[in-house]
Amino acid sequence: MSPEQRKKIAILMITMFIAITSFGITGPVIPAYLESINQGGMASGMIIAIFAGAQLLFSPLGGKWTDQFGRRKMIILGLVLLSIGMFLFYSTDTLWVLYASRVIGGIGDAFLIPAIFAYTADITTPEQRAKGTGLVTASMSLGLVSGPAISILMSDMDIKLPFLASAVITLLAVFFSLAFLKESDPSRLGQANVRDLDDEESMSQKIARSTKMPYFIPLIITFVMSFGLVAYESIFGLVLNDEFNASVTDIALMCMAIQAVSVFTQIFAVHRLVHRFGEIPVLLTFLGVATAGFLLALVAGSYVMFFVVTLIIFFAMSILRPVLNILISKMAKGEVGFAMGMSTSYMSIGNVIGPVSAGVLYDINMVFPFILGLSMLLVTIGITVTWYRSSGKKTITTATEETRALEAESLV
Repeated sequence: MSPEQRKKIAILMITMFIAITSFGITGPVIPAYLESINQGGMASGMIIAIFAGAQLLFSPLGGKWTDQFGRRKMIILGLVLLSIGMFLFYSTDTLWVLYASRVIGGIGDAFLIPAIFAYTADITTPEQRAKGTGLVTASMSLGLVSGPAISILMSDMDIKLPFLASAVITLLAVFFSLAFLKESDPSRLGQANVRDLDDEESMSQKIARSTKMPYFIPLIITFVMSFGLVAYESIFGLVLNDEFNASVTDIALMCMAIQAVSVFTQIFAVHRLVHRFGEIPVLLTFLGVATAGFLLALVAGSYVMFFVVTLIIFFAMSILRPVLNILISKMAKGEVGFAMGMSTSYMSIGNVIGPVSAGVLYDINMVFPFILGLSMLLVTIGITVTWYRSSGKKTITTATEETRALEAESLV
């Protein structure tokens, strides 16, 4: 990369690091805060689901506006909305206002993330894109580790102070972007080839079209798996708080460990496993690992055992998600962009329904969300095995051979 490219990537990484750090500060505090206002599983699930739902609904608009109005403006707008949402969350204990703040935050995230990665694509060549995207993703991961670390430093302070800190830090990211972030490619603004939103397919039309694609079953697997895994993700903090009387520091340490395991796994393990064994064997193996984790969670009798079990589940999750994306992209042929968008959409739908279902069940009985997640994973394994034996193996083999043929042609 040229010095100018490195400078822009560095500014982008700092912006993303600050924004994601602010997000990571609040996660370990939410279980204790909800308990302090006499709320439980339902509220915890809704806080996650509403954010994910707003992100899902507004991501297409965020992508369109990123092309139409420029990356810089959308990055700054996204950060402003995230900051407003967190200031609103800090200012009240009224449940519906807390939910409204999550809508604002979800919209901000839907504007921020596409603009960040579009900016990265603008300032890198195709050969440099993987490296540029990797650097930005690494800054996100580092922020998710740093956020809980800051929560530990604030653990003896007022329970709502981390939400104020999150809002202020995000506001700092706004000022940093205004001062240092320049538009990636001013010539793109208002470009004529950006289609009107009315001319694009609606989400329901896209989902209907996805049912006719060869990778539809992997999309269903993505949804069912996300449903089960995010159901666990949404309530493990509550379990630590209610069952094991864990402190904010205990929960923050677990969040840091989870992110560290996820980063290590995605950098060093995913590619090697897929290259050596193939997508389906890896998928089935780690679905089995996650299922075993859910079974162990049902009998975990101490904080340490629950900590280890949670790391096992998130270790499996950090492999399953990218492996499914690799599988779907391989089967997509000429519509990789559409396929990846659908993969994100199916995962997001699971991210909305899973936390709400888990939260409702948690308020009935603490064990029920684990049984729900376990059931969904068993269904996922059944669907995967049945599909692979019937037609999936042939479809994957054909797609792989076609991809290799195209790569060979490009080298001639």
